[in-house]
Amino acid sequence: MSSLPKPFSVREGPCESSGARRGSPSSTPHQLPSSSRLAAAGLGSLSDHRRSYAARRNLAAAAVGGRKITHPGKAILAGGIAGGIEICITFPTEYVKTQLQLDERANPPRYRGIGDCVKLTVQDHGLRGLYRGLSSLLYGSIPKSAVRFGTFEMLSNPMRDATGRLDNTRSLLCGLGAGIAEAIVIVCPMETLKVKLIHDQCSLRPRYRGFFHGVSEIIREQGVRGTYQGLTATVLKQGTNQAIRFYVMNLLRNWYKGDDPRKEMHPIVTAMFGATAGAASVFGNTPLDVVKTRMQGLEAHRYKNTVDCAFQILKQEGPQAFYKGTVPRLGRVCLDVAIVFVIYEEVVKLLNNVWKTQ
Repeated sequence: MSSLPKPFSVREGPCESSGARRGSPSSTPHQLPSSSRLAAAGLGSLSDHRRSYAARRNLAAAAVGGRKITHPGKAILAGGIAGGIEICITFPTEYVKTQLQLDERANPPRYRGIGDCVKLTVQDHGLRGLYRGLSSLLYGSIPKSAVRFGTFEMLSNPMRDATGRLDNTRSLLCGLGAGIAEAIVIVCPMETLKVKLIHDQCSLRPRYRGFFHGVSEIIREQGVRGTYQGLTATVLKQGTNQAIRFYVMNLLRNWYKGDDPRKEMHPIVTAMFGATAGAASVFGNTPLDVVKTRMQGLEAHRYKNTVDCAFQILKQEGPQAFYKGTVPRLGRVCLDVAIVFVIYEEVVKLLNNVWKTQ
């Protein structure tokens, strides 16, 4: 019996020579090397490596549990829903803004201000008059917001870091791209029709009986090109518009979340940030909006091009004319952007629960 080999234990077996004893330094597979060995190898101290390891671990955890990248399909659907709801709420302010911008100083002004515009419109056409041209915006707002948010997500997704964070400069560029896309595909024809319908209502003998009649008449007389009046001004306006809005919104979002990309934003906070982004865009590009509106009106033939329109406004009406309608536009846009961002974020959250994507 004594000649039989004695069974080895974990403490006595072959692993003992390789340092696998319980409590030995190498018994833990991921044990970090000692400070002396790291220092000898010129790799820094043990505390430095522990901090580096912890940073990589936290980054990986943030990438898994942080803000997920929004699928473009979800962005398109959520943006369309948000745009439709928003325009039904805020259209009267858009109507007043457009009327004041069309009330050129070269002719005797019809309106003395916002209140007077609302009062005369209701007297002449009733409350429904404040919603004249709504159909053209409603038909366009749903695809407009869909294109805007879908394009923004498609452009921004490859630019985000491992935590889903988008830096401010890239958000500006992505917003610019989203604004240009929506201007060409949706906004220019939609805005042209809206302005013509509203401007037609100011005439003593309105020509258009409604949205579809107005569209058919415009296309019959001017062709499809007639719905693309002021394209250059619209691209400039929408591009800068969305660039400013997404930049400010992303700036505020990054500031609010700080180093925690998983931090949730309450809808009230989202609304406040959205209103701020809307206000910034109003003061930043209202002159372009005024030029765009003039280029899409019934008297657009007076101007050779976008530059000539801006020059004539400056020459005949002064620089202050570029900010006509700023107050009603400010109220409308702040409410618009706040509502859109809140509804968009909430719809995306809902879609994440029922539509699973990578």
